[in-house]
Amino acid sequence: MLTQRVSRGTQYEEFFYAIRSRCHQSRLMTTSKRVQDRSKSKRVHDLEIATEKWKIVSKILLLFEVLKNEPEQIIPVRSLDQYRRQINLPKPHKISDFIRKSPKLFELYKDQCGLLWCGLTKDAEDLMEEEERLIQDYSAKAAEHVTRLLMMSVDKQLPLDKIAHFRRDFGLPFNFRTDWVNKYPELFRVIKSEDEIEYLELVTYNPAWAVTELEKTVIGVNESINTTPGLLCLSFPMKFPINYKKVYRYGGKIDHFQKRSYLSPYADARGLKAGSLEFDKRAVAIMHEVLSFTLEKRLVTDHLTHFRREMMMPQKLMRLLLKHFGIFYVSERGKRFSVFLTEAYEGAELVEKSPLVVWKEKVEKLIGYRGRKKVIKSYNDLLETNDSEDEDVHIELEQEDTMGSLDDASLTDADEMEIGEVSNAYKGIER
Repeated sequence: MLTQRVSRGTQYEEFFYAIRSRCHQSRLMTTSKRVQDRSKSKRVHDLEIATEKWKIVSKILLLFEVLKNEPEQIIPVRSLDQYRRQINLPKPHKISDFIRKSPKLFELYKDQCGLLWCGLTKDAEDLMEEEERLIQDYSAKAAEHVTRLLMMSVDKQLPLDKIAHFRRDFGLPFNFRTDWVNKYPELFRVIKSEDEIEYLELVTYNPAWAVTELEKTVIGVNESINTTPGLLCLSFPMKFPINYKKVYRYGGKIDHFQKRSYLSPYADARGLKAGSLEFDKRAVAIMHEVLSFTLEKRLVTDHLTHFRREMMMPQKLMRLLLKHFGIFYVSERGKRFSVFLTEAYEGAELVEKSPLVVWKEKVEKLIGYRGRKKVIKSYNDLLETNDSEDEDVHIELEQEDTMGSLDDASLTDADEMEIGEVSNAYKGIER
C-alpha cells in the first residue's frame, strides 16, 4: 500500500512539473511589448540619428529662452544650475563646459569680482529675432491646429497645462499661456474649473477643419467642402526598416487592419466600446492626426499619452504604437521616448520642412566646437584697459569620445555626441 502511494505521489509530481514547464515555456514565447526588448531588425537607424540631433538642439533652445527672459539677455552661469534637470546635465558635469561647446552661440566673460557670466553672440541674437518673425507668421496655422485638437476631444476642452507641453512642437510662442491664447477669441477661450485648473475650451466648431490630414492626402478632400465626420476606410501609409524581413508573415493582419472601417477622429466616439478593433484603429487615426500637426512629425510619447482620457484612447497606448511600427516608430534614445510618423521622413530628413524646422537646422549648424582653447574675456578686457590679463584664463576643452556602435552602447544625456559623430557611427553599422 505504501509503495502504491509513493508511486502515485511521484506521478503527480511529474505531472505538475510538466505543467509548470509548459507554462514557463509559453511565457518565454510571448512577444514583449517593451521598446527595449524590440529586435534590432525593427530599429530605424536614420530616425535614431534624427532623435539624437534634435535632442541636442532642444537643450540649446532652452538656454535661448532663459537668456531671452533676462533684462539684458545675460545671466550668471551659476544661476543656470537650476536648469540642470531640463537639459539633463547631472553633476559633476559643469554648466560652463556645456556652454563652451557652442562658442558661436554663447559668450562667456568674468566681471570685476571674478563671477562668470553668459550671454548671446550676435549670430544667436539674429537667430532669435528670426524665430520671433517665423512664429508670428505661423500663428494662424498654429491656431488652426490647436482648434482641431479641441475638436477631437470628447468634451471640446483640454487642460492648458497639457497643451503647453506641445508648445514648441506646434510652433506656439513663448507667451502662449499669457497672451497668445487670448488672441483668437472666435476659436477658443480660457476657462477655470471649480478646482482652479485652467482649460482651453472650443468656441466655434468649424466643419471645414473636421477633415483629417490623411483624407486630404489619400482622397484629396479639401477644406472648402463641409462634410460631417463619420466612418472612414482609409489605409495608413507604412514604412518598414530595410532589413526587416518579416513583413510577409504579418501581411494578412496588416491588410485586414488597413481595410477595417473606423470612426473619424472628429466624430463623436462615446458609443465605441473600449478594446474593440474599431476603437483601436480610431486611436491610431488620432495619433496620426496629432503627429501631422507637429513641425517635426515627432513627439515625446509622454506628451501624447497625456490625452488618453480626453480623446478616448487606450490605456496602454505604447503597445498600440509598437504594434503598428510601420505607421509609427518609437525611438528609445534619451530618458524619454519619442514617436515618429514614418511617412514624413526620408532617411533622417523630413520630406517637407516648415520654415521653423529650417530655422532649427540653422541653430544646429552653429552647435559644437572642435578647437582646443577658448579665451574667456574678463571685465577689464571688455573695457580695453588692461590687455595683459588676456593670458590669465585659458580653458582646455574636453575631447569628446567617439562612439563605435550606437546599438551596443546606451548613450546618456550627460554623454552628448557631436552631430557628425552620431551620423558617422551609424554609417559604420551593417544594415
